[in-house]
Amino acid sequence: MIDRATVDKIMDAVNIVDVVGEFVNLRKSGVNYKGLCPFHDDKTPSFMVSPARQICKCFSCGEGGNAVNFLMKHEQITYPEALRWLAKKYNIEIQERELSDDEKREQSERESMFVVNEWACQYFHNILKNNVDGMAIGKQYFRSRGIRDDIIERFQLGFALNKRDALANEAKRKGYKEEFLLKTGLCIENEKGVYDRFAGRAIFPWLNVSGKVVAFGGRKLDAATKGVQQKYVNSPDSEIYHKERELYGIYQAKKAIVKEDCVYMVEGYTDVIAMHQCGLENVVANSGTALSNYQIRLLHRFTPNIVLLYDGDEAGIHAAMRGTDMLLQEGMNVKVLLLPDGDDPDSFARKHTAQEFKEYIQQHQTDFIQFKTDLLLKNVTDPIKRAEAINNIVRSVSVIPDPIVRATYITECSRRLEVNERTLITQTNKFIAGDREEQRKIEEREQQRQPQPAAAIDNFGLHSQQEQASEVERLIIQNVIRHGEEIIFEGLETDDGGTVDLNVAQYVDYDLSSDGLTFGNALYNTVLQEAVEHSAEPGFKALNYFMQHPDPAISQLATTLGIDNHQLSKSFEMKNSEASLRQRVQHLILDFRLDIVNGHLKELQQKLKAMGTNMTELKMLMEDYKQTQELRNALAKERGSDVIV
Repeated sequence: MIDRATVDKIMDAVNIVDVVGEFVNLRKSGVNYKGLCPFHDDKTPSFMVSPARQICKCFSCGEGGNAVNFLMKHEQITYPEALRWLAKKYNIEIQERELSDDEKREQSERESMFVVNEWACQYFHNILKNNVDGMAIGKQYFRSRGIRDDIIERFQLGFALNKRDALANEAKRKGYKEEFLLKTGLCIENEKGVYDRFAGRAIFPWLNVSGKVVAFGGRKLDAATKGVQQKYVNSPDSEIYHKERELYGIYQAKKAIVKEDCVYMVEGYTDVIAMHQCGLENVVANSGTALSNYQIRLLHRFTPNIVLLYDGDEAGIHAAMRGTDMLLQEGMNVKVLLLPDGDDPDSFARKHTAQEFKEYIQQHQTDFIQFKTDLLLKNVTDPIKRAEAINNIVRSVSVIPDPIVRATYITECSRRLEVNERTLITQTNKFIAGDREEQRKIEEREQQRQPQPAAAIDNFGLHSQQEQASEVERLIIQNVIRHGEEIIFEGLETDDGGTVDLNVAQYVDYDLSSDGLTFGNALYNTVLQEAVEHSAEPGFKALNYFMQHPDPAISQLATTLGIDNHQLSKSFEMKNSEASLRQRVQHLILDFRLDIVNGHLKELQQKLKAMGTNMTELKMLMEDYKQTQELRNALAKERGSDVIV
């Protein structure tokens, strides 16, 4: 367990801009920072980070919180794990007691898999550096590819001994469970037992964007690949690894991507490594899988600019063609460079100096129009084939979401293809209309599959009492979070003849508790109770207190309710006067009571409908109904509303 003092020390050291900046490309925007939200498909920057408040929030999907909340959501880790991540980043020592055997067994399966993978990475790397076979076979292989020692260290490259159960036996000896060796894919089980997946292979660890080892790639060495089609074996999909969501080299590249405002996409492990050796560090690989939207959105958080750097063979051309439209659709600026046929970035880099490689890339990359024009229209004279090629290019332009960028490319297409611009605009609009119609049909089908909501109007012509009450509760607790410590009543007389001042939290608690009322949302009750307990303390600020709360649910709630779109900018902050704040809180309390009364009226009406011929009970119900109506009218009058009886 991490003690409270250490938690406070960690939170005091945290700079949320640094933390979020590890995963999102942030740009200065006034006193704050903004970037693409990592929690939804964000086309324009809606994710704001406030260094003054030490919080972040997306004004599109609503996700946000403090640094701990962000890490928990982004990395899918627990509260203690997020604190350890921050402590490591800021070099804060954590003193924790040894976990019991029961507590160790209760650790999440996900975390256990990360632990096993981290150990395996160190195990493979240590064999490469210190084992006789590792140095003679594995290291010699990397040296034959021209890979330097510093690059071996940067990518934590390794070697697996050519023994079917070497890793499995060592892992068990170290106390790691066979269950997680199998679930991570490090080992495979058959009727003969458990054996190593990567035996006898050079090892390429996959690190996710936060630096955790999620998977491995293993390559059969050159002498062993003769007659073997499958040179590479990769970890299977697991709880912690989905290949279509990861990019090889993203952890090592992310800072360079932001710095250069551009990323190179290549195909394989050695391509990434070769480019690092040339000094081009803003490079990642999708390693044999088709480019996915998950991968594109991951990159878009760091830069909108991408260069597809593929082999010039048929497979490379196909990958570039497929990837271009997907990237354009996600709002990326795309350039393409196909290397001379027979070369990939790795082989090309070994034939040229680093400077020559850089110059070649700069001189030969083209935009997607030129790429498709060169590919589809070269030596084409047949009018039908030419029309098909032009349609293919216009189709790519049509998926660009930004209308200004789209219009610019249409003008450029008209100039390069010598086709009337109006004709291209008409065809582009046809493609766009067709896509929208297809999307509408998909949405309709999805809507038909969803259960229809119940009617939202009750017999009193009011919205569902439960829904309305929850909204009023939300508004009340929002004022407690934003203004809990602010005095709204001064010098109120007490029963003993004294006077007392009441702040927002105290007044809400006093008013509700006088009639034994509580919120239907248990979290709201907790917030109100803590606000009352701390609101009289010197220097207490409810908003800051709850946004930095150790309970992630409370800090998330505080960020959601405590920050408006305009509030992240100091220039837009507005203070409510004491009188208007008091009136608003009183009005909300009346709304809350009125909702409860309306709910009781609804229950009574249902009972009256179901009532039989028992006149005594009917008379009692009618009297209760009449009194409740009178109470409702009185509350409505005090609130300033008209109620038709």
